[in-house]
Amino acid sequence: MTFNALLHFGGAICCGGLACFGLLRDHRSFVHRIFALGMVVLALEALFTGLSVQAILPEDVISWQRWRWGAAALLPGSWLIFTLSFSRGDNKPTLGKWKWVVFATFFFYLSFVTIFSSGFFRDTPVFDPSHGWLLSLGWAGYVFHVCFLVSGVFIIMLLEKTLRASSGRQRWQVKFLALGIGALFVARVYTGSQVLLLHELDLGLEVVNGAALLIADFLILISIFRARFLHMDIYLSQTMLFKSFTLVTVGIYLLAVGILAKSTGSVQSGLALRAFFIFLAVLGLMIVLFSDRLRLRMKQLISRHFRRPRYDYRNAWIAFTQRTASLVEGKAFCNAVVKMVSEMFDILSVSLWVLDETQEGLKLGGSTVFSEAQANDLPGVRNGTAGLIRLMRNQQTIVDLEDTGVAEAENVRQTDMDFFQQARIRYCIPLVSGGDLLGLMTLSDRVGWVPFSFEELDMLKTIADQVAASLLNLKLSEQLRQAKEIEAFQTIATLFVHDLKNLASKLSLLLQNMPVHFDNPAFREDALRSMSQSVEKINSMCSRLSLVREGLELGPVEADLTHVVTTTLIGLDGILKAALIEDLHPVPMVSIDVQQMQKVLTNLILNADEAAGDGGRIHVTTGTRDGWVVITVSDNGCGISKEFMAQGLFRPFKTTKKQGTGIGLFHSKMIVDAHKGRIEVESQEGKGSTFRILLPVRGAEGRGKKPK
Repeated sequence: MTFNALLHFGGAICCGGLACFGLLRDHRSFVHRIFALGMVVLALEALFTGLSVQAILPEDVISWQRWRWGAAALLPGSWLIFTLSFSRGDNKPTLGKWKWVVFATFFFYLSFVTIFSSGFFRDTPVFDPSHGWLLSLGWAGYVFHVCFLVSGVFIIMLLEKTLRASSGRQRWQVKFLALGIGALFVARVYTGSQVLLLHELDLGLEVVNGAALLIADFLILISIFRARFLHMDIYLSQTMLFKSFTLVTVGIYLLAVGILAKSTGSVQSGLALRAFFIFLAVLGLMIVLFSDRLRLRMKQLISRHFRRPRYDYRNAWIAFTQRTASLVEGKAFCNAVVKMVSEMFDILSVSLWVLDETQEGLKLGGSTVFSEAQANDLPGVRNGTAGLIRLMRNQQTIVDLEDTGVAEAENVRQTDMDFFQQARIRYCIPLVSGGDLLGLMTLSDRVGWVPFSFEELDMLKTIADQVAASLLNLKLSEQLRQAKEIEAFQTIATLFVHDLKNLASKLSLLLQNMPVHFDNPAFREDALRSMSQSVEKINSMCSRLSLVREGLELGPVEADLTHVVTTTLIGLDGILKAALIEDLHPVPMVSIDVQQMQKVLTNLILNADEAAGDGGRIHVTTGTRDGWVVITVSDNGCGISKEFMAQGLFRPFKTTKKQGTGIGLFHSKMIVDAHKGRIEVESQEGKGSTFRILLPVRGAEGRGKKPK
């Protein structure tokens, strides 16, 4: 067995192992599944290549090569899907935009190895003792290789784009995966360029692809061990086509190969070996250039030998302003901040947390480590941060949570050690503006465990103060926007009431004319139709909009909430399409406006019925939790998207219904808020939604205890 064949058989085994390893890590993840598919395709291609290199008869070489290129036809499409979905927290919108491109990619390449297979090769393979088997390409094979080279360059560009956008721990996790897959396609660009220059396939050059496959497998394995899961959320730049290093590199490379081939007239026997060593050198250089430790040592070298401060406050201020001035959305602002801090101080794990509505919990604003979903899954993130928040309310500067000299910090860390370890929190900086704590910035150890100097601590405090001021401005801007929405809503409500008055005038005229024209059948028919239409309009607009215009006034009484729910469900009996399942338990008395609360329940149940439809199920339960009475309405309907929950839920005129007004949930939240309660929502697209109404138990309103 030749060395060339051994390389490919070894690569096939490694690819198959990586595919199984990726599925074992998370077989339910789409990214892991498509990664496994790509590795299986690479394994099949390497297997068939090894068999064709090892073949003795020309007809066997042709047969195995046809199988090889049949498997290779799946490579561009499968790895295009992976690069489009990898590092995107929510990859569905991206894949939706590219679905026809992906479909066309699969169809295009498969057509050349099936429909036009007779034109892929021409003549009989020739065996050259110095090269191995040589196969002349037909027109279909030549076009296939041209397009394959272009696809390889495009995939490398997407990987470069991901690597450029990552920072901190995310870059530490993904760089070897991106470099491994990129190196694999770089090798394909090299061998493909040789095929295009000579119009023939030299199986002796396949040693480059085989060696590159083994190296790529090794790099990918390192990345999988660093990042337990392949799904993460990285914000990508939109300047790929203008600032891509890939296009320049590939262009220079193809130009150099063309000049070399022109000067020598052919590919010399030692060119493959020299090219492979050049490939290894370039790959090693890329790994070094993306090394966080190297960047840190360069900064230290410059600071030590040129004797200047490592940080220019003026430049740092300008850089901060340039990165954040145009950002008006909180998540984008927080991600820009953590990326800048990670790059400036060589910290892999930087996270920015903001206080939630209760002011007693934290929610992720941005991170170089976690996506929002991963942060929510951290142990203790919901109830293990209260002590940390209390500690940081009394702090003015950075706190080292591992400093045994700060007893309170040590106690907070020991309270929930798992949370601090998995969240990679060593240092914590309060974000205070106007005397109020708005959030926290948490840092892990620096690269090389280098301690912070006084200059760096001062710089971090300066950045934290500016971040806090910007967060306060964003918060006030959001409140102003909501106030304007309410003002606009009230204005539109006034217009609706004006229309209702017009309807009332129309009905008044109808009643005045009725004694005179009642005996006319045509008049009676028109009158009934007009009254029916008017009543429908009144019922759909007046109950929702007039209350908002006039203001919400409650008439609270002591009531049994379970009885209120039962009465509401009886009123809906016979009009629901979905099956209604009740699980009502005795609860303490609460002070509520019964009529208003029935409106909230009716709206939630009707929304659930519309989402679940025929054959669906609606669960209505009552119970207690931590001094709160809880009503739960859940369904197994279509669910609500994350984008709408974050940006449109409970806001007036924001709706997912084709004929909805966006008033119902907004009005329901107004009523619950007026009762000093709250509404919690959990939803997943395709699986359903759960709405919880939490109302304070009688006598517990002033205790200040918030639901967990």
